[in-house]
Amino acid sequence: MKWTKSFIYTLKEAPSDAEIASHKLMVRSGLIKKLAPGIYTYSPLGLRAIRKFENIVREEMNAVDSVELLMPMVQPAQVWEESGRWATSGDMGLLKFKNRNEQEFCLGPTHEEVITDFVKRDVKSYRDLPKSLYQIQTKYRDEIRPRFGLMRGREFIMKDAYSFDRDQQAAYVSYDKMYGAYRKIFSRLGADFRVVDADSGSIGGNKSNEFHILAESGEDHILAAEQGEFAANVEVCPAIDAEDPKSANEDLRPVEEFATPNLRTIADLAEFMGRPESELVKTLFFDAAASEKEFKPIAVLVRGSDELNLIKLKKHLDLPAEPRMLTDEEVRKVTGGASPGSCGPVGLSIPVYQDNSVAKMKNIVVGANKDDVHLKHVNQGRDFKVAATADLRFAKAGDKNPAGDGLLTSYRGIEVGHVFYLGTKYSKAMKADYLDENGKAQVMEMGCYGIGITRTVQAVVEQNHDADGIIWPLAIAPYAVHVCLLDAEDQTSSDLADQLTEKLEAVGLDVLVDDRKERPGVKFKDADLLGMPVRVVIGKRSLERGVVEVVDRKSREKSEVEPDKILGFIQDLLKG
Repeated sequence: MKWTKSFIYTLKEAPSDAEIASHKLMVRSGLIKKLAPGIYTYSPLGLRAIRKFENIVREEMNAVDSVELLMPMVQPAQVWEESGRWATSGDMGLLKFKNRNEQEFCLGPTHEEVITDFVKRDVKSYRDLPKSLYQIQTKYRDEIRPRFGLMRGREFIMKDAYSFDRDQQAAYVSYDKMYGAYRKIFSRLGADFRVVDADSGSIGGNKSNEFHILAESGEDHILAAEQGEFAANVEVCPAIDAEDPKSANEDLRPVEEFATPNLRTIADLAEFMGRPESELVKTLFFDAAASEKEFKPIAVLVRGSDELNLIKLKKHLDLPAEPRMLTDEEVRKVTGGASPGSCGPVGLSIPVYQDNSVAKMKNIVVGANKDDVHLKHVNQGRDFKVAATADLRFAKAGDKNPAGDGLLTSYRGIEVGHVFYLGTKYSKAMKADYLDENGKAQVMEMGCYGIGITRTVQAVVEQNHDADGIIWPLAIAPYAVHVCLLDAEDQTSSDLADQLTEKLEAVGLDVLVDDRKERPGVKFKDADLLGMPVRVVIGKRSLERGVVEVVDRKSREKSEVEPDKILGFIQDLLKG
């Protein structure tokens, strides 16, 4: 493809709303252009990268016998009402609207309801199972604050797949096949990625893994073992202390009350006492009721240096949603008048839960349930009782590896894929049944598997760039080779560019030829910005010496190669 025949327009500066490197580079290189907040047009160049990734996904999905279909982006409210999600999907950014007949619809952010409706109409017997179907489709989620380009957009392209099986054992087999396919997809992409244990969130299910491309700007916090393969999203990572607290072996001391005037935070208390926050305990208050009609206040104890994990607390209490933190006024009611910051477990008449780390501490410091007063040398069992002890805090770097020896280390990641075992969440609600060998009706077991296509392409850019531009991996580079034709009007140079293009395309390597009448510096700057894996510089002066310059975009290494050896040289370079 010749530049002058294509549609490529680069920018010297990134727009002011571009915050991270990949967003800036994709806009500057003309891969995407914003139409509205969170909604982008993919240029011919950007679309080439997207289509290449889609092809990788298709090949690996087909390899595990998943069959492609295409479902509507516009979905009727009826199927969402069947699953029970029409009234509860606010966190998913469900964009609802009515047609001219006042019938309710939404733009599909996901397709669990649609695929379940599709399958249940035809699959009636155990002989029809298993089934695996996938699509690559445009989705829409009405993000409150779209940002970071394609990372958190409103309209995006996604691959979603769904499996239907007879029972849980068979569903786990389907899950493992899809898990393996995902590993191959991201390995082929050439990305540095991690597979982590994860929470299923609003999709549902109880078995879940995320696939993250590692990048410092990633929104997700990942913890991985320094030794071994364990990795998990911080939301679900087990938290295990590497060492017991210093007070674990102390003798119990008598409780002492002491004044803490105007101290309302752990940081203030730690400074006042001259002790680290890890040696103090904070008391947090929540409503653990299963519905809004009830009120069940509880107290939760965690170390001052730790952060309570609401997902873990929700699961431990078996609640439908994360518990609500009590208001200051509600805290005063359950503590007998104490303000937050002066509260503790002693004397409370509500259930008290504590994190595992607190259970090993002795002679702890807590609020006295009187304003501006704290207690020290407080001990579980003697001074207060707990309803349960559990893993309730966020894990962090330096904690013990839950799967073996060593400690956890911290990464930032961009979630690009997610696999869920759904069970019967949707099939039961929507009556997706089949008849077993005995003619008895059974509910199908489901799995759900997503990859953010456009999000992944930008994540690759976020992981692969330098100060001058993108560094595309060959697998999804819009073009494998970028030819800078420095003297576009020189016939010898032009003929060589045409001959090289023909030879490269004959062996499956696509070529972009910059044939503009521009200065060499402009062409080199654009070549660095666009970031194709290999650059070939053809100029009159170098041809007079019988060579052309070949540049490896990633290493920046330059080589002078004779024209008749360029094809083999580039093939070897790309293999490396």
